Amino acid sequence: MDRALEFVGNHPFLFGILAVLAILFFAIESKRSGKKVSPNTLGMMVNSQNAQLIDIRANKKFTTGYIQGSRNIPFTELKERLAEVRAIEDPIVIICDMGATAGAAIQMIGKENVYRLDGGIGGWQAAGMPLVGLKDAQPKAKGRTKPSMHK
Repeated sequence: MDRALEFVGNHPFLFGILAVLAILFFAIESKRSGKKVSPNTLGMMVNSQNAQLIDIRANKKFTTGYIQGSRNIPFTELKERLAEVRAIEDPIVIICDMGATAGAAIQMIGKENVYRLDGGIGGWQAAGMPLVGLKDAQPKAKGRTKPSMHK
């Protein structure tokens, strides 16, 4: 450990360059994987900027629960539907399970006004936001009705 600290002390220029490269790497990587939108900001973007929501999860997962107003274009089909997505003029928010796959989708789309939902559907639910089409896991009690997410 002492030798490592001695090396750092003797070569501050090298470690300065290393720090600059690390900062540049993370800055470039965050741009490549798209800007993040928090669950709380998403509603404001939809209302004020008419943001379009594209859920890239598999159709089976999408039908179990999705954010109201989103359309499903599974990641496996995105390559064939790039022209359709690129034709959207409004800001686009890509939604996936946890936010990681959305970064790859943003790179594939290659537009400026494309964002990803921070934390994906998991982050959305963790923020206490509702999903449409979510099936109740518990049976209904007799004589009582639970509020439904369906219109």
